[in-house]
Amino acid sequence: MSIAGHALPTPAFLAPMAGITDAPMRALAERFGAGLVVSEMIASNALATGQHEMVRKLGKSGALPHMVQLAGCEADWMRRGAEIAYDAGADIIDINMGCPAKRVTNGYAGSALMRVPDEALRLIEAVVDATPTPVTVKMRLGWDEDSLNAAHLARRAVDAGARMITVHGRTRQQFYKGDARWHLVREVVEAVNVPVVINGDIVDLDTAREALRQSGAAAVMIGRGAQGRPWRVGEIGAGLSGRTIPAAPTGTDLVALVSEHYEAMLSAYGSHVGVRVARKHLDWYLEAAGIDPGKSTRGVLLGSEAPARVLDLIGEVFDTDWRNAA
Repeated sequence: MSIAGHALPTPAFLAPMAGITDAPMRALAERFGAGLVVSEMIASNALATGQHEMVRKLGKSGALPHMVQLAGCEADWMRRGAEIAYDAGADIIDINMGCPAKRVTNGYAGSALMRVPDEALRLIEAVVDATPTPVTVKMRLGWDEDSLNAAHLARRAVDAGARMITVHGRTRQQFYKGDARWHLVREVVEAVNVPVVINGDIVDLDTAREALRQSGAAAVMIGRGAQGRPWRVGEIGAGLSGRTIPAAPTGTDLVALVSEHYEAMLSAYGSHVGVRVARKHLDWYLEAAGIDPGKSTRGVLLGSEAPARVLDLIGEVFDTDWRNAA
């Protein structure tokens, strides 16, 4: 599929996740075959006022089209944020209308915008008018069970210029509880004439195929299923495209991958911050590999602020022989 002329190699994308899909994570997902990767959510007002953390999130991670996600609740800030993102090299700008976090929705950004469709449309129009960059929208089914308005909002978003719609198959009030209802996204697919991407509970090739079957969507977006498995998006993309699915890294290959990811985070954030940012990723790698190194070793791996010590432990903990012996 393609987005406004940007051809994408597979129909499996890495979802934008705040604090997770930074440049190191996106670079790995792309290398393993992701069809598209999306930046962390960037607050448009903070970006427009030059906040360092938001500017950092603008960084491009690889050769895929550079897709930047903006969040906000004021048209002027969103317009300015889009201009800055475009000047920084964004190829596609996504508008966040799906984040359920209270710190976002309390300011009427994220999924709270689904409660005020007219205001949501003003934001979309502002971003579309700001640059020649194609604009996409990520949303949920609705705010709650009494307002499942994704199809209605998607139709209006496309009329305003949106070139792709992504739908997480839950309402905001569900947060991440219960099951994603992929079948309800079919109404969105039938309402618009642009690609629709299905998101929520897609963790492997089987769930991806079922989500596409139920929804009729053109592609899948994988979020939590890629945590600790940056290769998973590429696996799913290969399977959906009828290509041979590459083997997941194990043993020394996994050690090399985890070490590379760790060092990339130290480089991106600086050692002092990087060792802390990396902890959640190391924990997810342990969980994904089914490794329990014991309380003491785990405590050092996730708590040490000495990169050399952590890298040594990565070599010990993620080695296949050590794991089998345990």
